[in-house]
Amino acid sequence: MKQNYDLCMQQVIKSLQGKPRLLLHSCCGPCSSAVLERLTPHFEVTVYFFNPCIHPSGEYEKRLSEQRRLIREAHLPVKILEAPYEPESYFALVKGLESAPEGGDRCLVCFRQRLEATARAAKDNGFDYFTTTLTVSPHKNAENLNRIGAETAQAAGVPFLPCDFKKRSGYLRSLQLSAEYKLYRQDYCGCVYSRRDQDTEQA
Repeated sequence: MKQNYDLCMQQVIKSLQGKPRLLLHSCCGPCSSAVLERLTPHFEVTVYFFNPCIHPSGEYEKRLSEQRRLIREAHLPVKILEAPYEPESYFALVKGLESAPEGGDRCLVCFRQRLEATARAAKDNGFDYFTTTLTVSPHKNAENLNRIGAETAQAAGVPFLPCDFKKRSGYLRSLQLSAEYKLYRQDYCGCVYSRRDQDTEQA
């Protein structure tokens, strides 16, 4: 039977006492918009911007800038923790997987890199939970992300908040908020390989 990760998250939230600290890995402002709306009533949230996969550097800076702007203009009660941009670490991990299809093994490596880093940052900075905005996308497999999240949580010793933020119209809400704040919405996942595949499809 397929796991309902959104229901799992709601059950965790019901059990909370007070507002624990949560480190939210974010891939971009648009994806974080509806997720932050959903989480901030229940957690003290810090956004963690760690995305070495994004290419080129100008695209990375644009997405980071929009993340900052959303937090500022939406008056969100959150902080932001910005990791260094080190794309060479991503390229080293996916070497040999350059031709893998979108959503395949290369993406799993990318998910793991980002969630491992988030788990370590959560541990090092005393957070009670960590999770990711990635499940808001209809193109991302929530089962894979939650499995990797649970594995990295066990290694780091910080609980992963199960999630499937696309549920309960989460993705639709992210589109609405993106329009409201006029956020830049990219037309590819972020890495050079997704850009290549997008260009091939449009050719």
